[in-house]
Amino acid sequence: MELNFKEVISVTLILFSVIDIVGSLPVIIDLRQKVGKIESEKATLASGLLMLLFLFLGESILKLFGVDVSSFAVAGALIIFLIGLEMILGRTIFKAEVSTGGATHIVPIAFPLIAGAGTLTTLLSLKAEYQTINIIGGILINLALIYIVLRASEWLETRIGPGGLNVLRKIFGIILLAIAIKLFKSNF
Repeated sequence: MELNFKEVISVTLILFSVIDIVGSLPVIIDLRQKVGKIESEKATLASGLLMLLFLFLGESILKLFGVDVSSFAVAGALIIFLIGLEMILGRTIFKAEVSTGGATHIVPIAFPLIAGAGTLTTLLSLKAEYQTINIIGGILINLALIYIVLRASEWLETRIGPGGLNVLRKIFGIILLAIAIKLFKSNF
């Protein structure tokens, strides 16, 4: 097991596209306006814990159901493809719950916004292609980026504007489509 910076960068970009923390800014900004404050540290730590647990235990869970990682990777590729379509077309395919009931640092920011079904599926899909140490590196870099975006959400809201957020969302949507096709081809 060797740290490969090319793999770390690839994993980082894939997770960044799937997590789409910048594209989630409208939801984060709306939550911040409703509750007054987002607990960036707790949301980031909870997200990281969920991602690492699924990275290490997700395969065991799949074995309980008799599903191999390659099949799960193909299913993950389909989900990533649909998420990419959502981002490009501006249509909602996956419904996200935004009501929280008090735990605004964990629900819905840590789960399902950051470490949701798409992210967890992607982690197992990545495990079929990349070494675990490089995936962990990508997760850690993304957690740092997530923390920065959560802390700077108010500042980003005023600087990027709605048009800029929309452009970023479309760009990451195209990247996700290409990633989904690559995962599908290599595991089918």
